[in-house]
Amino acid sequence: METLADPRLWQEMLDSGQAWIMANVLVWANLVQVVAIAAFFAVARLAAPAVRGVLDRRWPWPSLERFSALTLKKVAPLALPATWLVLQWVCLVVAKKAGWPYDLLRITVSLLTAWIVIRLTSGLVRDPAWARYIAVVAWSIAALSIVGLLDGAIAVLDGLSVTVGGIRVSALLIIKGVISLAVLLWAAVLLSGVLERRITQSPTMTPAAQVLFAKLLKIVLFTIAIVVALNSVGIDLTAFAVLGGAIGLGIGFGLQKIVSNLISGVIILLDKSIKPGDVIGLGDTFGWIKSLGARYASVVTRDGTEWLIPNEDLITQQVVNWSYSNEAVRLKIPVGISYKSDPRKAIALCFEAAAETERVLEDPKTNVLLKGFGDSSVDIEIRIWIRDPQNGVSNVKSEVLLRVWDKFHENGVEIPFPQRDLHLIPPAQVSVQSDGRAGPGRQASSNRKAGGGRGAKQVA
Repeated sequence: METLADPRLWQEMLDSGQAWIMANVLVWANLVQVVAIAAFFAVARLAAPAVRGVLDRRWPWPSLERFSALTLKKVAPLALPATWLVLQWVCLVVAKKAGWPYDLLRITVSLLTAWIVIRLTSGLVRDPAWARYIAVVAWSIAALSIVGLLDGAIAVLDGLSVTVGGIRVSALLIIKGVISLAVLLWAAVLLSGVLERRITQSPTMTPAAQVLFAKLLKIVLFTIAIVVALNSVGIDLTAFAVLGGAIGLGIGFGLQKIVSNLISGVIILLDKSIKPGDVIGLGDTFGWIKSLGARYASVVTRDGTEWLIPNEDLITQQVVNWSYSNEAVRLKIPVGISYKSDPRKAIALCFEAAAETERVLEDPKTNVLLKGFGDSSVDIEIRIWIRDPQNGVSNVKSEVLLRVWDKFHENGVEIPFPQRDLHLIPPAQVSVQSDGRAGPGRQASSNRKAGGGRGAKQVA
């Protein structure tokens, strides 16, 4: 770094660069080649739309249809560089035959060839961002190698260095590390995606085990990619021991909730108490598990709202899992009838209403019980079973009650409602007894009825 900071070194480099430009660039042979390269680029730019249209069109021959769909569609976006390459290659052949200088033409043809090959190869990568990154890095290295500047660029980048804690860190080391890490992370993402699809398609693994193994596999692959990338640039991992201790201390004090959610997520996946697809109730939230993450579980309610519930809440709070061991769920529907109505007839009508509801199961069987005699009604309870609580609970109750309502009205079964009758008696004369107490003066009675006729009479 001290040598590069010397201004005399930069002055010498500037002088040598100017001398090289005057001796190799600003000469008539090279200027003519530059003009020819620019002219052929302009021609290629004008002809590129027509070439692309030819490559994009549908060929009438069936034998070429598949070739056109797979190959020509990949070449079509490269119509400009491909056309330019053909023109430059023809010019290079002519220059060789005529004995003219052709160094710049050869470099241009090599650069265009490298660009087209790299673009076609990077097109195999599905992610556009990764494909663009790989293409730019590969072509930059190829371009420096073609023009003969790769060794000089490596020397300059290696000279830009600092020493930190006994470790020499240079610009070349950083670039190597970034490239290695990017390639290894891309390979880890690709491999984890393939293995995750294999795991999710395994019929012998439960959904919870599939999620657990997929996440553990991704963590392991990413850790291996980072470790290999650091080792590839010669960094000793023991230097990170102090940093690891500091991170552990920070986790212990400042990241308790995050670590608690991570551990809770692992526990949930291991004990299989909650898995994707289960219907759960937590407080006022009722819905089905869409996915289990490292920090939270995604619960989708019946109204389309997606709740992100921390894993710690699923461990520490009481959770109702409607489909934990059995998908069949029993629902209780209270119904009241008047004291004037026949409870046996009402019970039979409730059986019919439940049997006519589509989502109610035949096995286990529906049961209707007489629960008691209330203040206003005879209390009946309908107990039905369903197997799809994720489709809603209140809606099936509503459907059963609507059918009960229709059948009660069709068969004369009365549904009561609370009422109270007050009877006022005119006041009587007040007489004073010999002992000074007031005699019978005013009487009032209230008669409280219960829809069917049961009531209480009180006289004061």
